[in-house]
Amino acid sequence: MPEPVSNPAAARLQPQPAASGGAFAAIDLGTNNCRLLVGTPTQAGAFRVLDSYSRVVRLGEGLANDGRLSEGAMERALAALQTCAQKLLRRPLRRLLAVTTEACRQADNGRAFVARAQAATGLPIRIISAREEAELAMESCAPLMRAQDRRALLFDIGGGSTEIAWIRSGPAGQAELIGYVSLPLGVVTLAERAGLCCYTPEGFGRVVDEVAAHLSEFDRVHSIGREMRAGGVRLMGTSGTVTTLAGVALSLPRYSRPLIDGRVLDIEAADQALRDLFQLGREGLRAHPCVGPERADFVLPGCAIYAAIRRVWPSSCVTVADRGLREGMLLRMMRQDRAPPRRAAHPQRWAAHPAP
Repeated sequence: MPEPVSNPAAARLQPQPAASGGAFAAIDLGTNNCRLLVGTPTQAGAFRVLDSYSRVVRLGEGLANDGRLSEGAMERALAALQTCAQKLLRRPLRRLLAVTTEACRQADNGRAFVARAQAATGLPIRIISAREEAELAMESCAPLMRAQDRRALLFDIGGGSTEIAWIRSGPAGQAELIGYVSLPLGVVTLAERAGLCCYTPEGFGRVVDEVAAHLSEFDRVHSIGREMRAGGVRLMGTSGTVTTLAGVALSLPRYSRPLIDGRVLDIEAADQALRDLFQLGREGLRAHPCVGPERADFVLPGCAIYAAIRRVWPSSCVTVADRGLREGMLLRMMRQDRAPPRRAAHPQRWAAHPAP
């Protein structure tokens, strides 16, 4: 394995006592994207965004074929992480969390890559479990639940996996994870494995059947379909797939997060958006303002996963969340920071300061 990339910032990203009044930062290195979010808490229990960054790195490119992260994919991810580290040097931080998910969980060289990235950037990156990934998604999306909701079914269609979280509404707006399942099927893995099969009705249908079979097993364990028929269950989705469906359903000339996040989308409108996307074909997807060339190959595999969820758990509407692990990490850190001090229970606190 090549030597870690030299990065002067690595020497300056060292653990420090919490910076009073500093910002909170979260980094999510996924199978397809590297994302950074920096924020400060507000009195309403939410946060104000100070900085954000997102870069398509395709870390999981080729993983389905040989079980390893390729050198090119690792270099792209390292470059994005170094950009994140440089951004964090510009402000004092109160706390920082940096995680990576399915690609590094699956890859034979995933742990070695994380060690290399830590040495290159100074960032405290760690591989999180599928359960923690589901919990963080729940943490970010739980504020979208309403008082009448007894339960929520949250799906997160990622690059390397799909997480399904079955959630119970708790007191004071808190949410509890009843159960979860992580399918090793995401938009990147399906696109690479299936090639262009999702562009044909037959190929699309085969993917829907495969995913639905996995979901049906989870449904049998928790009787989710029966609970949904009884009422009081909110279907929520967080991922590029469901936000794209919302953008198309609303006929947006370009994607707009304020118009999408928290939107309750009628299921018929979502179904029509799926049909519209399918009819566009590959070149039409590349030209669509809510898709674009970088995401064109991943939209229909994601739509196939959504269609399987729709088949197993019919619902009259879906709540669309343009939020994910980064937001969940920020909210978790801020909640823990407000709690009474328990030194042994606190994760490591980090502050980034430029060298004198």
